[in-house]
Amino acid sequence: MCCTLRAYRSNRPARDMLSFLPWLGLLAVLVLLTWLLYRTPPQVDVRRDLPAAVFAGGSVTLTLQIRVRSRLPVRILLEDPPPRTVVPSSTIDLGGLLWSESRHELRSTLNANRRGVYTWSGITVRWADPFGVFWHTATLPLVDSLEVYPGTHGLELPTLLRPLLSEGALSRTIGLEDPLSLRGARPYVLGDPPQRVAWKLSARTGELMVRELERTANSTLQVHVDQRGSADYLESAVRLAASLVQEALELALPVSVSSAEGATETGTSPEALRLALRRLAQLERREQNAPIPVPRPGANLIVLTQEAGDALVTAALHARAGASRVVIVVLPEGFYLEPGEKGRSMRSAPPDQVRELERRAGILAQSGVLVYVLRGNHSILKLGA
Repeated sequence: MCCTLRAYRSNRPARDMLSFLPWLGLLAVLVLLTWLLYRTPPQVDVRRDLPAAVFAGGSVTLTLQIRVRSRLPVRILLEDPPPRTVVPSSTIDLGGLLWSESRHELRSTLNANRRGVYTWSGITVRWADPFGVFWHTATLPLVDSLEVYPGTHGLELPTLLRPLLSEGALSRTIGLEDPLSLRGARPYVLGDPPQRVAWKLSARTGELMVRELERTANSTLQVHVDQRGSADYLESAVRLAASLVQEALELALPVSVSSAEGATETGTSPEALRLALRRLAQLERREQNAPIPVPRPGANLIVLTQEAGDALVTAALHARAGASRVVIVVLPEGFYLEPGEKGRSMRSAPPDQVRELERRAGILAQSGVLVYVLRGNHSILKLGA
């Protein structure tokens, strides 16, 4: 009797294990079935709505239109991180337990901190069963581009850009009026400026007459950025170049930007402006000299540089053979005031190359090459003043 009881007790764990085997098998089947069913991703459609371009320091609104469809309840996590230098005001993600079809809209403000042309790669989608046991990851093939142009600042250019307007050919209908020319006279019409009234002619004819002036057609402008120099110089140069482009377009000057990669299309159209700003957004430092692209005949060339070495001055003189005017603007690092600065202490003199260029400025001016060197008390806002 005692031996039989002991045998029964020793076999009880084994019988308990056997009784759990069907349940373990059922659980294994459920786990395998869950894994198989949720291997297929839910259908996720995403559309980004954002402007194609923004200026550095500005912000744009991003809108994500999301549609999720799944025949099974699914736990989903969607993430759309922007490029590193584009900072969103809030995290761009979507998570939760979804079923059937649902639509969502995410909004965020993007702050562009640094110039450049950035590729916004695909969106990461993670999904799992409702219990979150098996997670899977996929990437949606959605690629967008965001162009961040250099920031601009106001300029006061009384002797740099304004004279360029008087170098074009005479025209009767377009351009600015040339006060030194006279095409004829006509009767006064309400709205004519009083300063154009020809008083002597009016007294002689007994009728109020006004002078008709010729107009000067606008010339073209090419802004060249020398990419050799420090990182701080290059950032200042591209901001100044973008400001010159903006100023030229406000004066109806066809404009282009050139660098070591060549010159952009010259014009006043939105596409010409986009190509010029895109080139400035992509500029990077270079160690070697690069030739100045030949400007259009009769164009005006502005060269921005930090060092103004002999090679660059020689290239500017060669460009002068076809250009109407060449202006070299030298930005020795630390020897000019950026927008917002009220002054700083100068602890050293400008480089020898810059001082040598200043000594040669008079000779270069006789060849049609003007030189502007920004010194320690010169604001970049008043270039040429």
